[in-house]
This record gives sequence, C-alpha cells and structure tokens, in this order.
Amino acid sequence: MKFCKKTRYGLTALVDLAAQPSTTPVALKTIAERNDISLQFLEHIFASFRRTGIVKSVKGSQGGYNLAKAADEITVASVVEALEGSYHLEDEDVLAENSYKGISDTIQKLVVDSVNQELDQILSNLTLAQMSGYYSNHYDKQEMYYI
Repeated sequence: MKFCKKTRYGLTALVDLAAQPSTTPVALKTIAERNDISLQFLEHIFASFRRTGIVKSVKGSQGGYNLAKAADEITVASVVEALEGSYHLEDEDVLAENSYKGISDTIQKLVVDSVNQELDQILSNLTLAQMSGYYSNHYDKQEMYYI
C-alpha cells in the first residue's frame, strides 16, 4: 500500500499546523511555502479537511486555519479517509481474475483481511498529536521556519 501525494502532503501540512500555537490561525500560504507544497494543491486538500471537520478556517486579515479539534483526537485513519476514502486493500488488488474460488477465499481471509485489520489498528490508533510529538522530539523545529 502506498499513500497518494495528497495524503502525504495533507499529513505534512497537519503536522506543521499542529506544531503551531493553537490560538493563532496559520495561513495556507505559510504552510505551503514552509513545506514546498503548491498552494493550489494545499487549498484542495484543506477543502476536504474542512468538510470532514479536521480543520476550521478563520476569516479576516489574521485569518488562516486551526485544527477543528485537539490533535490527539485526529487519527491518521481520519486524515486518509478524508483525502482518499477507504485505505483498505481491495480483493481485486491482490487476486488474479481467474483464481480458483477456494484459493481466492483463502487469500482474502488470510492476507487481505489480515492486512486490513492491521492497517485499521495502526492508523486508527496513531494520532496527529503523536506525529507532532515525534517530530518535535526528533527534529529541530526551526527547520520548519526556513523558507
């Protein structure tokens, strides 16, 4: 499984946003410049985040975006679902068209279903707060401010 560019950039932008003081809205242009993401592409991503309640927009001259809820309430699963829909493997991704039914069922149960259960476990339990904390503990936050 590979996350699409939209999801990788969306997670990047959310970690950036989570690292900022929650009382100050952050302009998308600032996030885009800091992370070398196209502003237009980021606007598209944040439209999905707004619709799904991950971020909220703040209007005005000091406007921008804040997280709509605490970072520990935003899971990676919710981010991926907001941008890609389901992240589960589909049986047609791994099964040959002409497979024998018993073999197909075996692959479905022992491989596809198992992988999907593990994905659920990992992505539903990993939060934006954990990602932001890892980033803060392992990398110099100042790198984010170099444009």
